[in-house]
Amino acid sequence: MKVISSVLFLGFLLFSITSCQVKKKSSERKAPASSMLLDTSRVSVQYAKGFKVKYENGICLLEIQDPQQQKKRCYHFALVPRGQRLPKIPTAYIPIEIPLHRTLCMTSLQLSNFIELNALDFVAGVTSVRHLFNPTMQKRLQEGKTLKIGIEGNFDNEIIMDVNPDVIFISPFKRGGYDTMREIGIPLVPHLGYKEMTPLGQAEWIKLIGLFTGKVKVANERFAQIEKRYNYLKALVANVKKRPVVFSGEMRGGNWYTVGGKSFLAQLFRDAGADYFLKDDLRSGGFTLDYEVVYSAAAEADYWRIVNSYEGDFSYDALQREDTRYTDFKAFQEKGVIYCNMRKKPFYERMPMHPEEVLADFIKVFHPDFLPDYQPVFYERLK
Repeated sequence: MKVISSVLFLGFLLFSITSCQVKKKSSERKAPASSMLLDTSRVSVQYAKGFKVKYENGICLLEIQDPQQQKKRCYHFALVPRGQRLPKIPTAYIPIEIPLHRTLCMTSLQLSNFIELNALDFVAGVTSVRHLFNPTMQKRLQEGKTLKIGIEGNFDNEIIMDVNPDVIFISPFKRGGYDTMREIGIPLVPHLGYKEMTPLGQAEWIKLIGLFTGKVKVANERFAQIEKRYNYLKALVANVKKRPVVFSGEMRGGNWYTVGGKSFLAQLFRDAGADYFLKDDLRSGGFTLDYEVVYSAAAEADYWRIVNSYEGDFSYDALQREDTRYTDFKAFQEKGVIYCNMRKKPFYERMPMHPEEVLADFIKVFHPDFLPDYQPVFYERLK
């Protein structure tokens, strides 16, 4: 027993020394130049339901919770200007110095915030790069300035410890795998923009990243531009007399995946002057349905929205080869498919921050006379 205890103690001591050396090495890396001066602008949240901000004693108190389940756990963080003497902080709040030096991104939605803020220097690690288009991030990966850290549930903890991020933005309602990160004391900050139920609510999470990077003024300005354009387009078709019906999704593994009538996507369709085929459904998230259920509700729908990652040129023939039953839908027969190929369009890294572009794409299909000269960004009517 004494031998075993000695071995365990020596192992723990070696790990502690190594961790300290890694931390020292990582902390000596230069922070992005843009983080040296703190932006003193303030955040005001209007659309997002997943985070709240208030200011007390010169610090920013941040509360984060699931936008779809407001009674679930709330996460509390106190954002303190870097180098400032730590003020008295409410007990429930975890202190974090801002602006950050380094962080990790777990989702494309998070990355889209950093891209929009021109703040990719802060991103020291990312997970999947499957649908990555951004040339700056591609270059950072090639040069080793940003590292691949694995995927949720199977992270490379050695890389994460070497990067030594100030915080890690996580998606705690997905697969997880964050236990090791939590144990070594890296603050885990939930980024729940993907659970927002409105397009502008999702886009407003850029303000949260603005807080952490010291780019609040830029975040406020960018969001204001997006909001203005979105609301202009929404008002443009608000009083259309004919509202087409649209449905979404495809068969996968014997089931049809779709989203509820209170979802982000359903709101986009409404704002584009159309009716979602499940508009009376009260669910906000995704779920699966039998083919027969979808067909009974969408057989006569005017349009069919599809997003996938298809190698080559997607077509009605390709759609028919996937499932011959698709030909029974009116939207198939009358060439009403609205399509986005993620292999060719920066859908995941740009769409979350630009709902006004998605809205314009849909309006161009549903009510083309309102935007005669507009060139689609993501979606086009399949030819």
